Amino acid sequence: MDYIEREASLDPEEDEEEFDEEAGENADAANGKKKRAEDFDSSEEEDDEDDEEEALRVREGFIVDDEDEDDDEDGEDGATVKVKRRKKRRRSHREEEEEDVLDEEDLDLVMENTGEGGRDNKSKFKRLKRGREEQRGRQESRGLNDIFSDDELDAPGDLDDDEREMYGGNNRRGDEFDDFIENDSSDDEDRRMGSGDERISRRRGAGRQVDPETLGLRAGAMNDMEDIFGLADYEDALVMADEAQEMEERTHDLQLKDVFEPSELQERLLTDEDNIIRNKDIPERFQLIRKPFENLEVSAEELHEEGTWIAHSLISKKRIDPDLEEPFIEAVRNVLRFLVVDNYEVPFISHQRKDYMIHAVKAPNRNFREGEPEYTLLSQRLIWEKDCWGILDLDLKFRAFLEKRNSFKKTYNALRNKMGIPQDPMVEERLKQSTMPDQIQDLTDYLHFQYHTQLKDLQASDSASRGHRRPGAGKTKFERIRLGRVYGLVRAFGITAEQFARNVEDSKKREFAEDPNRLPDVCADDYLDNDFPTSQNALLAAKQMLAEEIVTNPRMRNSLRVQWFTQAVIHVNVTEKGVKQIDEQHQYYEFKYLKEQGLPAIAGNPARYLKMLKAESDGLVELVFELQETNRLTRDLYEYITSENYSEIAEAWNRERKDVVDIALKKFAQIFTKSLRDELRTACEDEIANAINEAYGKRLDQAPYKSKHMEEGETPRVFAFSNGHGEFGRDAIVGVFTDEYGKAVYTLKVDDLRNDENRQKVSEAIRARNADVIGVSGFSVQTNRLYEDLIKLVEEHDLTLPDINNERQPIDVVFVNDEVARLYQHSDRAKTDHPDLAPLLRYCAALGRYMQSPMHEYAALGKDIVSIAFHPAQNLLSDERIMKSLESAMVDTVNLCGVNVNDAVRDPYKANLLPYVSGLGPRKKDQLIKSISATGGRLVTRDQLMGDFDKGLPQIFGPKVFENCASFLIISYDNPRDQEYLDSTRVHPEAYDLGRKMAADALDFDEEDVIHLTQTAGKGAVINKLINGNAYKLNELILEEYAEELERNFNQRKRATLETIRAELRESYEELRARYRLMSVDEIFTMLTGETKDTLDEGMVVAVKIRRVTDRYVSARLDCGIEGNVSAEEMPMEALNIKPSHYYHVGQTVQARIESLSRKTFYAELSLREEKIRQPRRAHLDALPHEWDDEREEKDKARLAITNQEQTRTARVIKHPLFKPFNSRQAEEFLAGRSRGDAVIRPSSNGPDHIAVTWKVGDGIYQHIDVLELDKANEFTVGKTLRVAGKYSYSDLDELIVNHVKNMARKIDELCNNGKFQAGSKEDVEKWLEKYCEANPKRSAYAFALDAKRPGYFLLLFKANLKSNLGCWHVKVVPNAYQLRDTSYPEVVTLCNGFKTMYMHLEARQKAGRSGGMR
Repeated sequence: MDYIEREASLDPEEDEEEFDEEAGENADAANGKKKRAEDFDSSEEEDDEDDEEEALRVREGFIVDDEDEDDDEDGEDGATVKVKRRKKRRRSHREEEEEDVLDEEDLDLVMENTGEGGRDNKSKFKRLKRGREEQRGRQESRGLNDIFSDDELDAPGDLDDDEREMYGGNNRRGDEFDDFIENDSSDDEDRRMGSGDERISRRRGAGRQVDPETLGLRAGAMNDMEDIFGLADYEDALVMADEAQEMEERTHDLQLKDVFEPSELQERLLTDEDNIIRNKDIPERFQLIRKPFENLEVSAEELHEEGTWIAHSLISKKRIDPDLEEPFIEAVRNVLRFLVVDNYEVPFISHQRKDYMIHAVKAPNRNFREGEPEYTLLSQRLIWEKDCWGILDLDLKFRAFLEKRNSFKKTYNALRNKMGIPQDPMVEERLKQSTMPDQIQDLTDYLHFQYHTQLKDLQASDSASRGHRRPGAGKTKFERIRLGRVYGLVRAFGITAEQFARNVEDSKKREFAEDPNRLPDVCADDYLDNDFPTSQNALLAAKQMLAEEIVTNPRMRNSLRVQWFTQAVIHVNVTEKGVKQIDEQHQYYEFKYLKEQGLPAIAGNPARYLKMLKAESDGLVELVFELQETNRLTRDLYEYITSENYSEIAEAWNRERKDVVDIALKKFAQIFTKSLRDELRTACEDEIANAINEAYGKRLDQAPYKSKHMEEGETPRVFAFSNGHGEFGRDAIVGVFTDEYGKAVYTLKVDDLRNDENRQKVSEAIRARNADVIGVSGFSVQTNRLYEDLIKLVEEHDLTLPDINNERQPIDVVFVNDEVARLYQHSDRAKTDHPDLAPLLRYCAALGRYMQSPMHEYAALGKDIVSIAFHPAQNLLSDERIMKSLESAMVDTVNLCGVNVNDAVRDPYKANLLPYVSGLGPRKKDQLIKSISATGGRLVTRDQLMGDFDKGLPQIFGPKVFENCASFLIISYDNPRDQEYLDSTRVHPEAYDLGRKMAADALDFDEEDVIHLTQTAGKGAVINKLINGNAYKLNELILEEYAEELERNFNQRKRATLETIRAELRESYEELRARYRLMSVDEIFTMLTGETKDTLDEGMVVAVKIRRVTDRYVSARLDCGIEGNVSAEEMPMEALNIKPSHYYHVGQTVQARIESLSRKTFYAELSLREEKIRQPRRAHLDALPHEWDDEREEKDKARLAITNQEQTRTARVIKHPLFKPFNSRQAEEFLAGRSRGDAVIRPSSNGPDHIAVTWKVGDGIYQHIDVLELDKANEFTVGKTLRVAGKYSYSDLDELIVNHVKNMARKIDELCNNGKFQAGSKEDVEKWLEKYCEANPKRSAYAFALDAKRPGYFLLLFKANLKSNLGCWHVKVVPNAYQLRDTSYPEVVTLCNGFKTMYMHLEARQKAGRSGGMR
C-alpha cells in the first residue's frame, strides 16, 4: 500500500499520452475535463480492492525504459507519427520527488513523537485520487499578480484537507487548493514541468509534509537546512541546464528572415544575397553588375576576341591615329584583363595600372651632345578613366552577346547530335562572322524557321526525359508548305533565298533566276493539295514561303541591316490630338512637323529623339521609319531576283517574284524599325547619361573653398546667410556659422539689414567668429539684394582678413549652389542633425558644409541625388540609369581624394564616402565599419585590413578587395614608430618596397645603412628620414632608368607608378581637385528665378504685374520676380492719348514683350505695344528647311481655326483670383473636386467683348454663363459694365460672382435641402413617384430634382394619383428667386404653394374645357 500511495502521483494515462510534436499539444486533448473528472469521482466510490487493482495498473504503467523511445502513434488523420519522448527525464523527475517525500511510516513516527496521534487511513486513498490533480497543478504558471506571493504552487507532498484538520490548521500551506484552477488544455512539457523558479520552489517544499513549528523548528528552518547542505542546488542547476539546452534547440535555427519583413531586410541590405555579396572576395559593384552572367565562363580565346571587339567599338568613336591603333588595341586588352581576370575596379586600374594605358616611344635627339640623353621619351595616354568605364559597359554587352551565342550553339549542336540534321553551311559560316547580338538573333530565327519540326521534337524529347509531357502542337503554315506539294511551286520560282541574298550582298547579279516553261497559274495546278486546293491559294502560299525564307536568311538580313542603320530617315506624323495640344509654346513643337530626319541629326540631338518617343507614347505623334531611297532599293531588289528573259511567261514569273520582294520588304521594315528604334533609344540615353556624368563630375571636382589668406588643405569657416523667399515683413534674414570641423556652432536672425542695429549685430557676429567666407543663397530674386547688402556691410564695417602677403583683404561674399541644401532642409537627416533648428537655418547649415566639401554633401544625399537636375532631358531616363551614371562620377572623385578610414568609422557623415571606394559598396562599407569598431575603433596600418593572426585581429577583407581598396583608404600618419608613412599616401602596398628603395637612393643609403636604420627605428625609418627635411633630394632621381630596369628584369611597367611615389613622398594625398567653382551669372539667375534661356529670353511675351504707373513709365514685375520697366515709347497709342495712369492701374496683370534682359541685375526692359506682343519670338527649330513640313503645318492651322476657335483666339489675362485660361472642358475638370457655387472666370469663344463664368451646380453639372462686357477701354481690359442674359448688370467681376453666382448657388442649396427634393436622375425620381402612388393610390405626390441636361434648372415631377400620367415642369433658378412658368417665387415654400395653385387652376380650366365641349 505504501508503494501505491507514492506512485499514484503520476497517472499512467498521462505517462502514455499521445503527443503531437508539430501541434505542440496532446493528441488526447480532445478528451475534455468532464471525462477526467468522472474518472476521479468514480475512484472515490470504489472499495479498497478496486484501489489495489488501480494501483497495480498504475505500477505497470510506470515500468519504462530509461532511454528515449520512438513510438509510432496515430495522428488525427490516421497517419502514423514518430514521437520521441524524453521518458528518462520524466522518470528522473519523479524519482527526485519520491526521494524528497517522507514515507508513511516515517511520517507516523514523527507524528507520534510530537504527540499528534495517528493518521486516518482514508487519506491515502484521497492521495491516490488526487495524484493526477497534483501533477496537473504543477503545470499551472503563476500570474504577474502572484510573483511576490508567499504561496507556492502545489507540490506532490502537500497535505490534504484531513491532514490540515489533524494539525489544527497551523500549516501555512493548508489553503493552497482553495483557489486551484484546473487547466486541461496544456500538456506541453514546459507547462507540465513549470518554469525553473517554480520547480525550485516546489522542490524546496516537496518533502515537507509537516509544519516546522510542530517539530519545534523556527519558520524557514527547513529552507536554511537545504541551503546549507546544498541538496537542492545541484538539482536546480541540472534543471536550468536542461532548460537552456531545450531553448537553444528551439532557437538555434532562428534567422533574421524569421523576424523581419523581407522589404525591411532588403532596405537594410541583410538578405541572404546581401550576405553573400558582403563576404565574397570580389568587388561589390562587380558582383551586382555581373549577376546576370554569374554562370558564364569566359575563356582565354573569348577574352582575346572580346578585347578586339571592344577596341574596334571604341576606335569608331574616338579619333585614333592609324599608327596608334595597334597600341590602342593592346591597351584595351590590358584593361579588359584587369577587369575580367584580375577583378580590378576602374579606379584601381586608372591609378595603379596607368602604365598599361600609356604608349611610350623613344625618339632620338637630333642634336645629340655628349652628356645629354640620347633620346627623348614621348608618351601618350591612350585610355583615360572615362574610357575604362566604357570598356566595363562594353564588357557587359559582350557577355550578353556571348551568352546568347553559347545558347545558340547549344541548340544547334543538340539538333545535330540528337535530331541528326546535317551540318548547315549557312550556320557554320555566319556564326564565325557574328559579332553582334542581332546577328545571333538572325541565326536563331533562321534555325527556328528552317528546323521548326526538329526543334519541336527535340523539345518533346527533353521534356520526356525530365518526366514532363507536353501536348503536341499543330504544324505551322510554313511547315505544311515545306512538307506538302506546294513547296515544289516554291522551287519553280527558279531562284532560292540564298541565291537572292548573295546577289544583294555583292550588290551585283551573280545568280540568275530560271523561268519554267509554263505560266505561274498553270504551273500551280500541279501542286494542289488539301491545304491549298486552288491555284491562287497555292501560288500565294508559295510566294509567302519564298518571302519568309528571304526574310529569315541571315545573309539577307545583314545586308539590309547595314542600309537601314545608315540610310534610314524618320518622319514625325502628328496625330489629331497632337495638332490640338502642341502649340508653338509647347516643348514638343520643335519636332511637330519634322520630316526626313537623318540618323546623324538624331545623334546630334539625343534629347529630341527621346522626347519624340515620349510624345509617341502620349499619343501626340507617330514616328515613321523608312529608308531614305526606298524606291532605289526596291528597284535593285527587283533586278537581283528577276530573270533576264523576254517572254510572256518570263514577265509573268517576274511579276510574281516582285510580289515576293514586296512581301519581304514589308516584313523587313517591321523588323528593322523595331531594332533601329531600340538602338537609337539606347544610344541617345547613353549620350544623355554621359552628359549627366560629366555635369555631376564637374560639381564633384571642387576642392573646399579657399580664400586668399588660407593655406592649401585648410577647411574654411563659413558664415552662410539666407532670406528665404525674401518677402519683407515675413521672411527674416538668418545666418549659420559652420566651423572648420563642419559643425553649426552659431545661429543668427535679424529682420533686415536696413536697420543700423541689425547691421552692427551681423558684423560683430562675423568678426567674432573669424569667418573665412560669407555664403549667400535663397529662393527668390530678393536674395540678390541680400547679397548686395552683405557686400556693403563688409565694406562699411571693415570686415577683413590678412592674405598671404599679410595685407588686409575684405571677406569674400559669394553665392552658394543650394541644390543640396534645398533637399536637406526638410529631410529626416536634417532633423536628426539639427533637431532644434528651423528649416531655413538647416538650409544655411547645408550651404556652409557645401562650401567646405561639395563631394561630402552630394554623397550624403544617397538616392535623393536623382532629384537634382543635371540635364534638361534627365526626366526622360529611368532613375536606375541616372543613378548608374552618377555613381561612376562619385566613384572617380572619391578615389581621387581618398577616404580617411578612421575618421569615417567615427563620423557617419564621412562614412558616406566609403561605398564609393574601389572594391567596396554599401554592404562592404558596413562590414568595414563594424569590424573596425569591434577591434578598438581604429586602424593603425593598412595591413590590418587583411587581419593579423598573431595580434588576434580578424580579417576584414579578402586579398582581392584589399588590393582594390587599400591605396584609397587613408590612415593618418601620427606615430612614426608604429605606423607606415606610405599608408597615408596614394601608393599601393604592393609598391611600398619601391617607395623605400627610392627613399634610400635619394638619401644615398647603401644596404647596410638601410638595415641598420630599419633595425633601430622600424621599417619605415628610411622614408621618415626622407620626409623630415630631405624630400627635395627626390628631384635628383632619374626614374626613367629605374623604370627600364624594372621592365627589363621583372616585366613590370612602373614609369607612372614611380612618378606617383615621388609626388606622394613630397606631399601625401595632395589635393588634385579643381578649385572651388564660383557660380556663373546664368547659374545664379536660374537658381533664384527658376528660368533658363529656353524659358525666359528677349523677344518672349510674358505676363507682368504692374507695380507703379506714371506718365513717363510703368514699373512691373514678372512672375519669376524680375523687375521690369516700360518706357513711354513702348506703351500703346491708346495709353498715350490719355494719361497712362488712367489707362493702367497698380495690381493689373498685362501681357508684355521682353525687349532686353539683364541676368546679372535681374532687370528687364518691356514693351506693351500691341504690334510687338502679337509677334513674339518663335522658338528656334533645329531643322533644315526641307526637314520641316510647312505645308502640313499651314493646313492644320487653317483646319484648326475653323473647327476650334478657342485654339486660335488671342490669349487673354484678367487680373482676378478666379480667372483661369481654360476652355469649358478644362473648367469642368478643374471644378470637379470642388463644392457647389465654386466658379471659374475664363475667356469666351464669343469674341473679345465676352467672358465666360463656369460654376458648379452639382456633381457632374456645370453652368456656363456668357457675360457681355460693355464700356471696354481696350481689348485686354474688363468692361466697366458686365451684363448677363441681357437683364442682369454688374459693375465688376466680384459683384457678378457674389450677387449672381453665389445667390443662385444659395437658392439651389435651399431647394436641395428641402424634403421635396429627390437626389438622382429623372428616371430615378419617376420610379419613386410611381411606387409612392402605388402605395398611396388616392394621394398625389410631387418632387424636385436637378436637371442634368439644363444646368441651373430643377425638374418638378408630379403625379396626381395612381392612374394619372406623370407630369414634368421646369423650375429655373435666378438670383434670389425661383421661376416657374415665368412667375418668380422668393422661397421654396412659396414655390410649392404656387405650384399647387397653378396646377389646380390648370385642372379647373381643363375640366371646364371638357364640359363645354360635351355641351
